[in-house]
Amino acid sequence: MTQVIGGFAALELHPNILAAVIATGYEEPSAIQAMSIPVILAGEDMIGQAQTGTGKTAAFALPILSRIDPAKREPQALILAPTRELALQVASAFETYAKQMPGVNVIAVYGGAPMGPQLKAIRNGAQIIVATPGRLVDHMRRDEKVLSTVRHLVLDEADEMLKLGFMDDLEVIFKGIPAERQTVLFSATLPHSIRAIAEKHLRNPKHVKVETKTQTVTAIEQAHLMVHADQKVSAVLRLLEVEEFDALIAFVRTKQATLDLASALEAKGYKAAALNGDIAQNQRERVIESLKDGRLDIVVATDVAARGLDVPRITHVMNVDMPYDPESYVHRIGRTGRAGRTGRALLLVTPRERRMLQVIERVTGQKVAEVRLPDAAAVLTARIKKLTNSLAPLVADAEASHGDLLDRLTADIGCTPRALAAALLRKATNGQALTLAEVEREQPLVPNGAPRGDRPERSGERSERSERGEPRERRAPMPLAEGRARCRTALGLRDGIAAKNLLGAILNEGGLAREAIGRIQVRESFSLVELPEEGLDRLLGKLKDTRVAGKQLKLRRYRED
Repeated sequence: MTQVIGGFAALELHPNILAAVIATGYEEPSAIQAMSIPVILAGEDMIGQAQTGTGKTAAFALPILSRIDPAKREPQALILAPTRELALQVASAFETYAKQMPGVNVIAVYGGAPMGPQLKAIRNGAQIIVATPGRLVDHMRRDEKVLSTVRHLVLDEADEMLKLGFMDDLEVIFKGIPAERQTVLFSATLPHSIRAIAEKHLRNPKHVKVETKTQTVTAIEQAHLMVHADQKVSAVLRLLEVEEFDALIAFVRTKQATLDLASALEAKGYKAAALNGDIAQNQRERVIESLKDGRLDIVVATDVAARGLDVPRITHVMNVDMPYDPESYVHRIGRTGRAGRTGRALLLVTPRERRMLQVIERVTGQKVAEVRLPDAAAVLTARIKKLTNSLAPLVADAEASHGDLLDRLTADIGCTPRALAAALLRKATNGQALTLAEVEREQPLVPNGAPRGDRPERSGERSERSERGEPRERRAPMPLAEGRARCRTALGLRDGIAAKNLLGAILNEGGLAREAIGRIQVRESFSLVELPEEGLDRLLGKLKDTRVAGKQLKLRRYRED
């Protein structure tokens, strides 16, 4: 009896790779995947002509991972990407598909990060290197044999690499890797320069071409917000205070992220639950039923957990983490706007993810409008409205049922009814900020490049506080000077910290010259310090036990994106 199989199972991928693909929720390969995977698995050179957003990363990642030997602790595959953003995106995809292959390590190599840890990871046997050409050549100058074991080379978005002037670097890389290798080239277009590379460096390549189809999304209002990675949870909590939703599904990338965000939401009083691949089927069904009948209002889910989720109550989809590809984005936001209803989809975008946003817009054929986080006044209005709505139904018969108790308490305490009411309000609101100044201090940082009309007119180098001591709008950190790294400490204005305190501590304990330390920005609940990139890890080690105003400094790299 012949067994009929289809989808990814028919492509003869390594069983562990196939299992990882299925775990991500993908069932059917895209056109570029179905055409490319057999060619790459066969070890042939290939030219793939496809736009970003067609699933081409998986088209080369899956077959290459299937050909990797985890037992060999040496670089085996090199993927070149034109930008740091794409390199990180591709590396993340490789890590996802390699989750069920113990011993396989992936390293992203790009400029703007310390070279030492990158070279160490390569020398320690990372089998997959995803790199930008310029930084990789820098490593090759330090160690000319660093790529001597590479057997698979992929040039992703080759046309973009040439536009960015990487031709000379590419030639250095070609010379530094074995001639006996498999070479795969992906490019949206095939100008003469790309064809020349193919003729010179590829052996009898197969040519695969896929036309891009536009995916349309209707009945769903889409918007995006620029945020820093460190500020995502704060941004989500801020948004939910002003968004009027019935039920909401929030998408994140990892199982741990579902638990962390669901916990943060529950702590703020939301009826929320996590949904991920580790949750048993019966528990999953209970979560979905609870979302349907109103016992839950928010579900935080991974893509695989949300597969097939159909709950008419869902009015909002929030993409807390950027999806890996436009298809996933379309699938995610399709959880709302069901049965002819309108829906709203919000996408949080970090600075390094701007490129993927552009890809999503191109593939869907729709502009995803940029909005900003609600300001302090809007949040304060929403909080007071919520408080009013919760108290209003209680007022009607409260005096009849509790008036005598009020009289007794005011007499026993010796206070006015107004003072007692204020004390009860403080207890009921559990320390929630309910003044404009307090709410302003909670405002998450936003990256530079917010909508033009929302920025302060000219901030320059001014202090975070005005002369009257009032906080200014929470702006993103200023652009970094070359050779500097931004670090963060949890000490801020509320701890009685000033810039001079931080400067003195770092100078005394770190052994630096004054000119080595850049801008110091002291915020309400944390501070940012610019330090030399070179030797930063060693410096942070020296400052590990440093105390300022009696509290530990605990400086660490600040994740802006």
